[in-house]
Amino acid sequence: MASIAQIDRLERADRRFGWLMTAPGLFGLVLVVLFPVFFAIFTSFFDYTLLHRNYETFTGLENYRTAVGQNYFGESLWVTLKFVVAVVLTEFLIGFTVALMLNAVTRFKDVYYLILLMPLLINPVVVALIWRMFLHPELGIVNYLLSVVGIPPVNWLGDPGIAFWTVVLVDIWHQVSFMIILLLAGLSALPREPYEAARMDGASTIQAFFFVTLPLLRPVIVVTLLIRLIFAVKTFDLIFVMTRGGPGTATDFISYFIYRSAFYGLNIGQASAISVILLVIVLGMTGYLYRYMRSLT
Repeated sequence: MASIAQIDRLERADRRFGWLMTAPGLFGLVLVVLFPVFFAIFTSFFDYTLLHRNYETFTGLENYRTAVGQNYFGESLWVTLKFVVAVVLTEFLIGFTVALMLNAVTRFKDVYYLILLMPLLINPVVVALIWRMFLHPELGIVNYLLSVVGIPPVNWLGDPGIAFWTVVLVDIWHQVSFMIILLLAGLSALPREPYEAARMDGASTIQAFFFVTLPLLRPVIVVTLLIRLIFAVKTFDLIFVMTRGGPGTATDFISYFIYRSAFYGLNIGQASAISVILLVIVLGMTGYLYRYMRSLT
């Protein structure tokens, strides 16, 4: 009995020591993550603007009703949804294809990894500035190369029908390596025994892909899509540098709509309300995908 009590005391001491060691990190996490979230939620219930920075007027859900009632809000959500679906699906298809090819490569794999990581090492603001120069309608190298083969210049960022897809292509160029790296890591970690068993049973390469690779890789695929989806919803750097939401509202993503509400409209309370709505949407998608991922394990 004495030994059991001593073990319990040691376990309690270990737990206290663990909490003591994690306290600074948890405190920093609260300051960096939770405090801004609670501040935004609190501010969303008040008439708080940059001209009247006080919490004297409680508005309840008025900021939410005003935000949802705006035509631009629904349009921004629709543009953001189109962007997320376009980039996530395209990057996944390209990334999965390239990852499958690289997984079969045995020589110079480190060189391929280095090439894939190079776009990810560039800051999104730098990427946007580089492509904004490349796509300049008069001085850009892209239109120059098109003129060499007789194609007239294209207003990549000034045409409402083209600007959106231009941003999509730039984001794919920058972020597709993320998909490739994660999926390639998942493929490299798959056990070899199921493939050997499938080969012994006479399964073809295509059958092994659909009945072995995909089921085993499904948790990795879900996590990769979840992470990329969250980052795609928050896209702001490319829009701020390349198009400023234009032309018109062609690239007015919800993140940039929040920025305009806060610093152009000076209405911090309404911008906070839109941020909370976006947070709820992202948490809902994340929770659904997380539950789906748990069901696979």
